[in-house]
Amino acid sequence: MKPQTLPNGPTDAKARRQIAPVICYPTDGLPNPDMGIINAARTSLVKTDAVIVPPRDARCFDVPKGHFFRITSIEGSQVGDLNLWSAHDLTEHFYSGKTRALHGTHLSTGDRMWSNFPHMRPLATISHDTLGWYGWDDDGGSVHDVIGTRCDPYTAKLLGDIDYHHCCHSNLIRGLAAHCQLGHAAAEPLVHDVLNVFMCTGFTKDTHQYFMKASPVRPGDYIEFFAEADLIGGLSACPGGDCSAEHSSDQAPCFPLLVEIFKPDSKDLDRFSYLPKSPYSGTHQD
Repeated sequence: MKPQTLPNGPTDAKARRQIAPVICYPTDGLPNPDMGIINAARTSLVKTDAVIVPPRDARCFDVPKGHFFRITSIEGSQVGDLNLWSAHDLTEHFYSGKTRALHGTHLSTGDRMWSNFPHMRPLATISHDTLGWYGWDDDGGSVHDVIGTRCDPYTAKLLGDIDYHHCCHSNLIRGLAAHCQLGHAAAEPLVHDVLNVFMCTGFTKDTHQYFMKASPVRPGDYIEFFAEADLIGGLSACPGGDCSAEHSSDQAPCFPLLVEIFKPDSKDLDRFSYLPKSPYSGTHQD
């Protein structure tokens, strides 16, 4: 965190600060999903599977390409940490940093979840979000962020000198290890930065620190995704509950989350253009 009492600057300090910003990644040329096709496919969904994610724990689930999956609040206000992997190559996974650079700090309907290098393709598109009404509040907060990394036992140890084993990082390790029959040591490097589903976050206006506040999610609210590749999803029901006070402890009331998988019972998606992996040559030189 930068100091609040700033040192004396150069004589042109004010002019330097007033230089107009430039968007790092203009998205005029970004391929957008055809939401008309996706919305048409949504009208014929047939549920094929469901998974309950217990409080302070995680579960993994399979989503075939062209299917939808939905995360729903079912008993109380609860946030979740979501990982996505390619079902055929676990080293290809959701890349929150590049997704944030392309779509902003918080995601909603129509935004895509991009995979890491060298793949750089959409793994999923958000097809519906019942919290899309929230927008931005007076604190600068919004929902479904790609800012936070996931609560983890290493930071809990550093800041509070505690050993807490139900952080989202640990939950996701156990969930992936069980689902793919891996040891914890093999699963841990595959767990990655998350989409914080239902979490309400932002940066404070004075110190610009990452903050969380009570999630606006209520039972019945959901966020839904269209799978653009064969996926394994991992979802942790965060120990912070609605994240109104703290996480990395057993103090907050926590609730389960429901994951449902749906297959479209129509041919609407026959017209959908799935993006391939990045066509960049990979030579990294002339």
